[in-house]
Amino acid sequence: MVKIRLMRLGSMKNPHYRLVVVDGRTKRSGDYIEQIGYYDPRETTEENLRLDVERANHWLATGAQPTDTALRLLQKFEGVELPAKLQAKRRSPYVKRQEAQA
Repeated sequence: MVKIRLMRLGSMKNPHYRLVVVDGRTKRSGDYIEQIGYYDPRETTEENLRLDVERANHWLATGAQPTDTALRLLQKFEGVELPAKLQAKRRSPYVKRQEAQA
């Protein structure tokens, strides 16, 4: 299965991530098929999140499954066309536990 996920770069305590398309069986920082974006969680630059929307749409239409974090980042862009089953907002297990206790 093809996945869209983050690949960690940077040094210790200075993470940077690439949004990459990979075969689901590869290691976190292993070989990737294509790089479609970049994410800097520390916001050290003005452009801390970049995405090639055209290529992201291509891979989503092909059937690539984004991880939860990659999906959250993809939803920040206007032109990304998510399939219907991914448009439903995923809920964290923490929220489900809070509702069950109430």
